[in-house]
Amino acid sequence: MFGGRGFYVDGLFMALIANGQFYLKADDTTRERFVAAGCRPFAFQTKDGEHIVMSYFQPPEEALESPPLMLPWARLAFEAALRAANAKAKKPAARKRSTAKKPATKKAPAKKTVTRGG
Repeated sequence: MFGGRGFYVDGLFMALIANGQFYLKADDTTRERFVAAGCRPFAFQTKDGEHIVMSYFQPPEEALESPPLMLPWARLAFEAALRAANAKAKKPAARKRSTAKKPATKKAPAKKTVTRGG
């Protein structure tokens, strides 16, 4: 998908490594914490030259070498992944349209009216 590696916890996609960099999932609730800490977002350029910025941020540099410092950032990412999964689960399932033709129904033959002259 993005040429990197994804990290799942309890089935939730919460982090990735791309171009040798580690990124954690963010959302509207957590994004400002990452921005305030000076964390850079995951961004890439499409084949068409479009610049895409995703909702994944590098954790602070000091957190990369310290499990105790990484833990709060990882929790933010897991919470964002959990909110995304809950929002997806709450959406009503879209009705699938069948492209298969319905089988033809047999019609009863029309009754003939017979008149006898006489």
